[in-house]
Amino acid sequence: MALPRKLKNLNLFNDGNSYTGVAKSVTLPPLARKMEAYRGGGMNGPVKVDLGFSDDGLQFEWKTGGLDLISLKQFGSVNASGVALRFAGAFQQDDTEEVSAVEIVVRGRHESIEMGEAKPGEDTEHTIKTTCTYYKLTVDNEEIIEIDLLNFIEKVAGKDMLDKQRTAIGL
Repeated sequence: MALPRKLKNLNLFNDGNSYTGVAKSVTLPPLARKMEAYRGGGMNGPVKVDLGFSDDGLQFEWKTGGLDLISLKQFGSVNASGVALRFAGAFQQDDTEEVSAVEIVVRGRHESIEMGEAKPGEDTEHTIKTTCTYYKLTVDNEEIIEIDLLNFIEKVAGKDMLDKQRTAIGL
């Protein structure tokens, strides 16, 4: 038996600016696919057909303590990939003490910035939801998943999942 890798610490970078001491939490983008049931003649049940990414797309939600002027100045970015965020996490196994470096890089723009409740003498925080066009997961310097929605790229464990489709449509 082995113990799982658990997040021991994290940092967030926004356009290269370190959020050490500012980032409170992140909700990493769920990876979800749009599936549709198909059942044709001679089939005893439906099979889910993969139609690409889910309609919710790639969403990265994060919280900061206090007033975050960097993200506020980025609000309303016209460029769909205008904001670059990088999550860096240290995941450790308590049985082996091994630490894995997990990095998630996303590009997108802020869909919403919740300013939170403001009370004198109380903690304040912003909750930012960034809708992403690009996602890359790297663990211990190994690229695990890369998704570039605008450039029709999807790589999983080094395999180009869309290579044949790009060729078929002349890209």
